[in-house]
Amino acid sequence: MDDQAGADGLALGNFLCFALYSANHAFGRLYRTLLEPLGLTYPQYLVMVVLWEADGRKVSDIGARLFLESNTLTPLLKRLETLGLVRRERGREDERQVYIHLTEAGRALREQATAIPGCVLAASGLDVSEARALTKAISALRDGLRD
Repeated sequence: MDDQAGADGLALGNFLCFALYSANHAFGRLYRTLLEPLGLTYPQYLVMVVLWEADGRKVSDIGARLFLESNTLTPLLKRLETLGLVRRERGREDERQVYIHLTEAGRALREQATAIPGCVLAASGLDVSEARALTKAISALRDGLRD
């Protein structure tokens, strides 16, 4: 912690939220460079990762997994559909449900994206166990703040 904070702790170096905020910006710059050849933004990439894990998910499930509201997720999905990477399909039993399926191009894009996690890990300067521990700690922090 910053010794110049004074009794109230109001020094930028003491703010966990600022450390996370500025790290997020650094991640954004890194991912922008890595995702440019794929033609994806970071939020679009996250949707694709969720679909690569399990194709044919409901829009609501994708939103829950990514902590995104439908008003944010819907334009992302429409853009991915315009890019030819996904297709939307109404549920057979409940037409209010919309399922997202990868197209062949969407499945093929996975191969091009396989190196990205390794590049991010290398850029972080962490080893795999350190990255997993940090991810677990930040996820616990997020969950604690959401409760």
